[in-house]
Amino acid sequence: MADIEQQLRDWWSKLITWLRGAQRGDAARKAKAALQDVRTSDAARKAEARLRDLREGEAGRKAKEALRDLRESEAVGKARDAARDALRDLRAGDAGRKAKAAIRDLRDGASSHDKRDAAP
Repeated sequence: MADIEQQLRDWWSKLITWLRGAQRGDAARKAKAALQDVRTSDAARKAEARLRDLREGEAGRKAKEALRDLRESEAVGKARDAARDALRDLRAGDAGRKAKAAIRDLRDGASSHDKRDAAP
């Protein structure tokens, strides 16, 4: 009797899974159709045209130049170097050593805790 019950439960589970999958499939089709409608709408075409104009127009060109100038500027180079130096000092300094030791202690504590839990 238990074998029949198990088979019935398995069949029921498969049926429910199949039905849920069909619902998801229908929802996915509806979502794809809605996205396609949005993409092909007049508002979407106008937005794409405006973005293209911004990218390819005078304002876009000026913005790209300004970003390039900023990246290549001396101030950004100095800030980048200062950040590297600060990170190096943190790693090599007392704070970095203490942080590494704390992490090591946490790892050792967790691994010894895991070994204790696994032991009979």
